[in-house]
Parts: sequence; C-alpha cells; structure tokens
Amino acid sequence: MKEQVQKALEKIRPALQADGGDVVLIGVDEDGTVKVQLTGACGGCPMSTMTLKQGIERLLKNEVPGVKEVVQA
Repeated sequence: MKEQVQKALEKIRPALQADGGDVVLIGVDEDGTVKVQLTGACGGCPMSTMTLKQGIERLLKNEVPGVKEVVQA
C-alpha cells in the first residue's frame, strides 16, 4: 500500500510546491493510517489542517483502497 500512497501523493505534490510547500510520506500503518509531514510554506500555514484533510486525505481515500485516515506526523 505504501507504493500506492506514494504514487497518489505525486498527483497533489505540484499544487503544494506551487505554494512553496511539499508533503513527505512518513509511513503507512497496517490499520490504514497514513502519516505525512507538510514541509516548507505548508508546514506553518494556518490552512494546513484543511489541506491535510480536504486535500491529501480525500485524494488518498479515493485513490488507494484501505486508507482510513491521514495524520500529520
């Protein structure tokens, strides 16, 4: 599943990089929890929670079967 998550993150990465940020995959737990770290401008942005849940989590749930939740590591 980790490879699928990494591939899906590549789809959203250009949008994050356009705003001066990025996302790093930390790990994928067996229960379907994906741990990521927002870096650059995204790391300290007040909208980072919305980016994480409404952007990254929604994309991963649609693209990768078994993803239950995305959390900031």
